[in-house]
Amino acid sequence: MGEHPLQQLVLKIHSRCDLACDHCYVYEHADKSWKTRPVVIGQDTVSRTAARFATYAREHDLADVTVILHGGEPLLAGPARLRAICDEFSQAFAGVSRLKLKIHTNAVQLSRRHLDVFREYDVAVSVSLDGDQAANDRHRLDRRYRSSYHRVLRAIDLLRTEEYRHLFGGLLCTVDVANDPIAVHDALTALSPPRIDYLLPHSTWDTPPPRGSSGSATAYAEWLLAVFDRWTEQGRTVRVRTFDSVLSTLRGGPSLTEAMGLAPSDLAVVETDGSFEQVDSLKTAYDGAPATGYHVDEHTFEQVARHPGVQARQRGLLGLSRTCQECPVVQSCGGGLYAHRYSSEREFDNPSVFCEDLRALVDGIAERITDRSLSPAVLDPEALRFARQELDRTLLAYANQRLAGHPDWDETWPALLRLDADRSTAEHLNRVLSHPYLRAALRSAEAARITAARFARVAVAAAVHAHAPLRLAWEQWDREMHLPTLGTLTLPAPGRVEAVVSARGLDVHTADGTRLAVRDQLTDFWRPLSVLKVAAAEPLLIDDADPRRAVYPAPVTDPLTPDELAAFRERLRAAYELRAERGPAAEDDRNALRVDAVTPLVAGAGVRLATDGLGGLGVAVDFEPDLFVRELPRLGRRARLAALRATTDLHVLGNQAGRLLTEVVDALGDVAYWGRGTPEGVRALARAGRTLAALAELPDRDLTESGEVLAAELRAEWDAIAGRP
Repeated sequence: MGEHPLQQLVLKIHSRCDLACDHCYVYEHADKSWKTRPVVIGQDTVSRTAARFATYAREHDLADVTVILHGGEPLLAGPARLRAICDEFSQAFAGVSRLKLKIHTNAVQLSRRHLDVFREYDVAVSVSLDGDQAANDRHRLDRRYRSSYHRVLRAIDLLRTEEYRHLFGGLLCTVDVANDPIAVHDALTALSPPRIDYLLPHSTWDTPPPRGSSGSATAYAEWLLAVFDRWTEQGRTVRVRTFDSVLSTLRGGPSLTEAMGLAPSDLAVVETDGSFEQVDSLKTAYDGAPATGYHVDEHTFEQVARHPGVQARQRGLLGLSRTCQECPVVQSCGGGLYAHRYSSEREFDNPSVFCEDLRALVDGIAERITDRSLSPAVLDPEALRFARQELDRTLLAYANQRLAGHPDWDETWPALLRLDADRSTAEHLNRVLSHPYLRAALRSAEAARITAARFARVAVAAAVHAHAPLRLAWEQWDREMHLPTLGTLTLPAPGRVEAVVSARGLDVHTADGTRLAVRDQLTDFWRPLSVLKVAAAEPLLIDDADPRRAVYPAPVTDPLTPDELAAFRERLRAAYELRAERGPAAEDDRNALRVDAVTPLVAGAGVRLATDGLGGLGVAVDFEPDLFVRELPRLGRRARLAALRATTDLHVLGNQAGRLLTEVVDALGDVAYWGRGTPEGVRALARAGRTLAALAELPDRDLTESGEVLAAELRAEWDAIAGRP
């Protein structure tokens, strides 16, 4: 299987619906397979599906999986069958993976009987609603052509009551440009959903979307930007996944929706007859488009993951048309939803039928959010370090929003706040929060699945560093309990743990009464990380154990044996001694590489930055000290640019100025690596000059004040190397 395992299952439990929405892709679009499906999924099919998915999750060590109950209208299956389905999956995944159950419903039938089942199994409920009554009644009528609006509102009111509020997953709204965007958004936000998803109507090049009375080529972008402005006016108090995704990708973060961005698809579908299908939206392309030819009785999820149609949606940039690959906003747009690229002439080798809308939407949001002012971080390394710490706090605040109300968070969050409020402990919390593998997890798609336990371990690690008293308990899902920046504790078994930090150190109490005393020394159950004092630099943390350390463009090693670790330490010591002999850059050098953790990579991997460039350094176990020293200035430039991008705006987000800045920094780094007098250095210097010239030709508004200062700095460096006055 490829490197992107399936982690989400859409389970079709009922193939009919109690509404007659005229924009429904299941019944009204090209695919007609619903006519031949069983009305309700059989329990044998449910059992086989749950068993196969659990086996797959176990084989691939999946920490989290999601099962989405879908239709038709899934509530038509009835409370008893819903309970049986939820119970089957809960039992199948017990001790295998954390299971998140969800349901997508029109909510017309939603009752206390349904919600009691969902409360029992912690099923998140997302409701389809297209806005105010006028907007909703445009498409979402029942089979007698009556409005469904007030019935849905009654159901949402029930869902919002105290006993069920925690189950409310959000609202799903299909955009119609004939509707008033402000009225739609205000009607949805008035219901206090935790999240809103604005969905473009399923369309293809063969069946393009309606453009409304304006006929504008960017009518959907204009509609969504009007909503974006209203959302911003309201303080962005409700998460809107489309906007959150664009905001994330514009700043180098992950895509948060399959409809946009380059994140690989991790989803499979099982229909009511047990047949495996690809993503459901393909029903809009042509009859039979989602079919795989696989069935849960005869095929495994492993086979589904290898299906060419599934893998086609996991290829990222390489899976897009040439038009998309060359587009400056492709990281945010991602070519749009796969189904929306279809044409009978070129199949899926097209941009989205919403291409102009998506470009206008991304550009419009980028222009609105770009901070054009001068940031101190571009002038002063200490200001940049402070800005990075502020970013860590922002990411932590986002985590609090996601985890509020989750088990164990009510104790973990106050503990973090106490550590942050005390000056004597805040610096140690900074140290742990800035650890590159925690930061990478927060900035990546994993942020949506990060747990209270992860942050409980952060609090414990900070308290240990600060020698600050702390008592904290949480549910530990794995035997291996890694404390970031400290080491790994092996528990007798997964389960409830209590960590107590005192003057004597850390004691961990397990559910069976075992007490594990964690001190500095290696024991049978505690493996501390290694710290190395090196010449003319801060001590290096060698992290070969963090379970999220695989953030490099090369494989990491397994935890090193004592002999391997000793040899690795000796190579690092020799490299830093050589660096000191050659006269390292001054400590205040803007491009000096700040290393928060060094992680061993497999032999031959060289010296690599973490993928986000922030604090992590991957070093091959067989690296040569001379090459290591030569590489540091080049990597320092790249790391500084990554840190600036994470903390300030250098250009209008999504435009080509960002690519040109990267190319200049890389070229000047190559000059530093090879030496200005070598043939390679001369070629790199020429490349930098050409790119600087292209940068100078951009429109004035493409760069912010911070970007202009950085470009001037790069130009001055080029002039100095080239001998220009």
